Amino acid sequence: MTTDQNPLITGAKPLRADARRNRARLLEVAEAVFTERGTGASTEEIAREAKVGIATVFRHFPTKEALLEAVLVRRLERLAEEGQRLMAETGPTHALFAFFDLILDQSPVKNAFAAALADAGVDVRAATSEAGRALREVLIALLDGAQQAGVVRRDLEVPELTAILVGTCRMLEHLDGHPDSAKRARAVVRDGLQARTGSPEGSLGGVHHSAEMHHAGGCTDG
Repeated sequence: MTTDQNPLITGAKPLRADARRNRARLLEVAEAVFTERGTGASTEEIAREAKVGIATVFRHFPTKEALLEAVLVRRLERLAEEGQRLMAETGPTHALFAFFDLILDQSPVKNAFAAALADAGVDVRAATSEAGRALREVLIALLDGAQQAGVVRRDLEVPELTAILVGTCRMLEHLDGHPDSAKRARAVVRDGLQARTGSPEGSLGGVHHSAEMHHAGGCTDG
């Protein structure tokens, strides 16, 4: 048995307040370690950074994959929370584009986490289904608000927006190391999303509520 396998058997009792704090701290440290050192970082490294014993890590997360999965889910949850904040604080004119940029900025790390889980045999779609639904609801609301405000073309629906997000992420991967080109490419995509006065798409509309949004939070189509 490797140290990435749990030697303990955990129960299903609700966590005490101190246990919840410990779990949250482990997730925070694990996210920082995985982001900085890659998904190959070990649970021992995370335990050292968190200043706890390895048994404490395994008490909360039975395997390294369980820990990585929890980190990924929490990242998606925070992304949805940020989308809600943008809706409340910036208004429909700017919120969708700000959220679009946020997704693009976070996609490389999120995709690395998802790829590591998939390589370990984890069904990433199932593991992140609840967080994916929350993200989908936020994107639907953001798109609807932007269309109602007249800043985004009204013939755009969630499946297309999701495909654009995925494609833009792939494009930025291709332009890695070329920041000026990446900036121009982003501008071209944003320009294509914007409404045009007198254009035919202005009379069309409606946000199509589709499950295809599930992975837009990390720009992965797998």
